[in-house]
Amino acid sequence: MTDRPDSDAAAPPPAARVRAADRWAAWRAGMTGPGIRGFLWQPEPSFSGSDARGRQLMAGNLVFGGHLVETAGRQPWDIAAPSADFLEALHGFDWLDDLASVPGGAGRKQAQEWLSGWMKRYGRGSGPGWTPDLTGRRQMRMVTHALFLMNGQTPEDRSRTFALLGRQAAYLQMRWRKTPPGLSRFRALSGLIYSACALTGMETALQPALRGLAQECATRIDGTGGIASRNPEELLEVFHLLTWVAAILKEIGKPPDPAVNTAIGRIAPTLRSLRHADGTLARMQGGGRGAPGRLDAALARSNVRPSRVKGLAMGYARLGGRRVSLIVDAAPPLLGPGSFDAHASTLAFELVSGRQPVIVSAGSGKRFGTAWRRAGRATASHSTLSLLGYASARLARGGERQDPERQDFVSGPTLVEVQEAEMKTADGIALSHDGWRQTHGLVHLRSLQLDRDGSLLRGEDGLAAMTERDRATLDRVLARLPGDLGLRYALRFHLHPDATAEIDMGGTAVSIQLPGRETWVFRYGGEATLTLEPSIYLDGSRVKPRATKQIVLTGAVTGYGSAVSWTLARPVGLLPAPGVDETED
Repeated sequence: MTDRPDSDAAAPPPAARVRAADRWAAWRAGMTGPGIRGFLWQPEPSFSGSDARGRQLMAGNLVFGGHLVETAGRQPWDIAAPSADFLEALHGFDWLDDLASVPGGAGRKQAQEWLSGWMKRYGRGSGPGWTPDLTGRRQMRMVTHALFLMNGQTPEDRSRTFALLGRQAAYLQMRWRKTPPGLSRFRALSGLIYSACALTGMETALQPALRGLAQECATRIDGTGGIASRNPEELLEVFHLLTWVAAILKEIGKPPDPAVNTAIGRIAPTLRSLRHADGTLARMQGGGRGAPGRLDAALARSNVRPSRVKGLAMGYARLGGRRVSLIVDAAPPLLGPGSFDAHASTLAFELVSGRQPVIVSAGSGKRFGTAWRRAGRATASHSTLSLLGYASARLARGGERQDPERQDFVSGPTLVEVQEAEMKTADGIALSHDGWRQTHGLVHLRSLQLDRDGSLLRGEDGLAAMTERDRATLDRVLARLPGDLGLRYALRFHLHPDATAEIDMGGTAVSIQLPGRETWVFRYGGEATLTLEPSIYLDGSRVKPRATKQIVLTGAVTGYGSAVSWTLARPVGLLPAPGVDETED
């Protein structure tokens, strides 16, 4: 038993005990798991790879989790990972999709070398890759790319590959229930279902795994097709897994549990509602735009009739017209335990014209380190109003002394009111949130109205003390401020980095030029001070944050309320480039 993992030191902390339990289960799985000798069936690859990324990998350039690392002839396992996301991409075998995409099987040798190196170093239960989440990701890719991987392998490596597939399948049987609920557990279960459908000796694991998946669908997908985190990209990943599982079961003649089909039917309209005119997702609550093509492919694979949610979709409201889409965060963020990826973005919006994002949020900074992660969560990083120095949702005092990757919101908006309106030539929405009511006695009020031809967005934002109790709270706040300058606030509109902007019309407007020469003009009612300031766009697919600009309207509350009106208009006759936005049936 020389392959038994090393034991941990005495009395390890809880997190270390969990890791020790995973390593122990991985070791045991190799002793008791099924002897895999072949395939019952091989599914099509469920993750789309990139020929260009595959060639970069072959050249020794690894780009994962926003970091670029050059291998200089070394295997990835000999390199210190610069971040947790980088490490997860490596041990989840994300690279396998890209190497398999290089034409003519040119990436096969590289993939086989990396797999062989991983098996020799970690294949018996050691290393950071033995979590149910990563093992599920790794198993799905190994099963779907098995012919690519095993063609031309030495007998020794082929035997080790089958042994690893069996160990991973048995490990997933043991540990999927210990995975945190949500996307991680869906991945673990999907990896187990892939194993049960494809590998000899795993057939009896299928029904228990399907029951587990059905239970997750029933408890984690709500009646509107949403999830607790309200992260659109995370919802897409769950949907992607469910549609592939349904397709696999159909192909082998086994019906999925009705709860799985029900979840797919609920999620599809929600994702369509969160889909911008350019085919990408709203970058809200820690999510990105989604891997290129994944949303459209998953929607097509679901066979769910095209439609959108009436009203809010997972807490987001949508306005749209003539290839212009506006999506606004219209619900409270997740608060309390588990909210470490939530953003203080209540009432923030994004606007896309054709294929070009115009108004955006800074995005999630978790792939760029602790400081960017925290900055991306702040209200000031979103296109909405914020009190200067005070986000709409707050971390606990002393939170900077806690694990910076696990800091939860402890307070913030609890009541968000939404009223939608349909007019003759426009659609509108009025919203409010109470994120500053307890601390400052103020409610944020926002109204948005988008013409049906997509050429004009009218907006108004305000802060108001609504009740006598609110006014008393605000009086106490104002009394503590020096002089009579009032309580300052900023209304921000972050621009996509592909847009260029400059102050125009004597300082009363901002001209925004998009690629393709489309122009938008931002104006305001004069109730605030207009500036054009630097900003940052955090794109997880890039190695570094991108510089951009933001329009900022600064004002102050001196009485019991303050408001500023603004417009964003495209001159008549300048229509956006054709997008992929869909019309409801």
